[in-house]
Amino acid sequence: MDDAIKQRVQVWKDGNYDDAAKQEIARLERENPNELADAFYRNLEFGTGGLRGIMGIGTNRINKYTVGMATQGFANYLLQTYPGGVVRIAIAHDSRNNSRQFAEITANVMAANGIKVFLFEALRPTPELSYAIRHLGCQGGVVCTASHNPKEYNGYKAYWNDGGQLVPPHDKNVIKEVEKIGSVDEVKWSGGEANITIVGKELDNAYIGMVKSLSVYPEVITRQRDLKIVYTPIHGTGIMLVPEVLQRFGFANVHIVEEQAKPDGNFPTVIYPNPEESEAMSIGLKKAKELDADILLGTDPDADRVGIAIKDKQGNWVLMNGNQTAVLAFNYIIEARKAKGIAQKNDFVCKTIVTTDMIDRIAADNNVKCYNVLTGFKWIAELIKEKEASENYIVGGEESYGLMIGSQLRDKDAVSAVALLCEMAAYEKDKGRTLYEKLIDLYVQYGYYKEHLISITKKGMNGQKEIADMMDGYRNNPPMTINGSPVVQLLDYELRKGKNLQTGEEWDLTLPVSNVLQFILADGGKISARPSGTEPKIKFYFSVNTTIKSAADFESIQVHGELDKRIQGIIADMGLK
Repeated sequence: MDDAIKQRVQVWKDGNYDDAAKQEIARLERENPNELADAFYRNLEFGTGGLRGIMGIGTNRINKYTVGMATQGFANYLLQTYPGGVVRIAIAHDSRNNSRQFAEITANVMAANGIKVFLFEALRPTPELSYAIRHLGCQGGVVCTASHNPKEYNGYKAYWNDGGQLVPPHDKNVIKEVEKIGSVDEVKWSGGEANITIVGKELDNAYIGMVKSLSVYPEVITRQRDLKIVYTPIHGTGIMLVPEVLQRFGFANVHIVEEQAKPDGNFPTVIYPNPEESEAMSIGLKKAKELDADILLGTDPDADRVGIAIKDKQGNWVLMNGNQTAVLAFNYIIEARKAKGIAQKNDFVCKTIVTTDMIDRIAADNNVKCYNVLTGFKWIAELIKEKEASENYIVGGEESYGLMIGSQLRDKDAVSAVALLCEMAAYEKDKGRTLYEKLIDLYVQYGYYKEHLISITKKGMNGQKEIADMMDGYRNNPPMTINGSPVVQLLDYELRKGKNLQTGEEWDLTLPVSNVLQFILADGGKISARPSGTEPKIKFYFSVNTTIKSAADFESIQVHGELDKRIQGIIADMGLK
């Protein structure tokens, strides 16, 4: 253990930390010095989205002290930004271990700084926190969650006055203020309890009313009220609102996956509490098969992501990926608004640059603007704010199982997504069809798009450098062909430049700086390379497509795996295996 780590440990041993923390340090010194070193070798980074890390004692862990210091920095920035008036903040938490404690610490520190706090009485979905910020006229918000990370993790997401997560300049400014807090003695831990208001049912009712207003075809639900729905909250916050929302929509045949219904931060039935993982959906899938249900839906612990499964034409259950779910949702909202006569000329949709381009095709065909933003819902929220005086946002989404329907909150929302996806299933069933058949129809109309994601971690001390070198290589010596198809364009979001590799023509990209590269191929394929900013990890997103003339064409392509082979060819040609 080097001297810098020893010094950090000594600060905790000598400082105003509780006996339990000091006893745990003593235990680790005796039993696991390597873990102690890992817990103290750096300060847990307050990134642009807040904190996320393993729970435990130490400067590199999520605990009441790191949460308190982060909160003091955020409070300082709020008070600097809004001098003279009353500053208000909403605070929520998920079902993870210690989340309630961290939420109460956040509330106490904010309140001790003279900030008016609205603290939810118990766990609530993250999207309700986003809604509450706007509904209560708050200047900021915090939710204690680590989303779909393993059970050892917790986190702290910071929001601004529009209900979206922090974006420039506030993200960097908050980070600066957090980094200025050098000691737990600088934190105002208590003394403002009178500034805390507990909120609950009234806000639930307002939020549920907002979600109910998103329904486009209530009359169809009336006819299809017996649509057989299976829902799992995967031990998370979705249980607080999703069943009631489905009931308010008019669905009367909802089955909860009982093994996963109780909120539990140990997530006892899954390895990862993430609806993107087929394993996390397996118990729900078993129940859906037993009941011969129409649709299965699962939400992650803070209920901002949703995964669904539907039956194919042979009655086999198929787990949809995030791109497929987004295609169905975007198309439904666009088509339904048009059919109901409520579409507006200035309607727009928004997705991230790594989400399927099939959505761009659907929007263009319906004369609806489609904007592309950097990865993360904070950029969708920022675009809505930028456009709200002149354009009308209707739906946004990303490939990682996130949807945001309507603009009354500003983060991904699995609660409203579950309700609308069930309405979509009811709408198709009312016509004697399934959502699966609808998806194939869309493939026939717009082209069959297939996406794939791989994540590569480079281990060891040189991991970050290896990934940086990989990106430099792509940037400075881009491949001219990939898997036999010419690379037509290189889009470099860090340099904010696009280049036609065949003609040499260059143009400016307007999105904020981000270390992402995209290769656009002549055959319509697209590859995106996106390194993590904090870990030695890089993600590659692959998208390929082809035209099909009929549902039979789709089945044939599926059987022969043509698009899968193209993706695997790209991976092999780029040396990513």
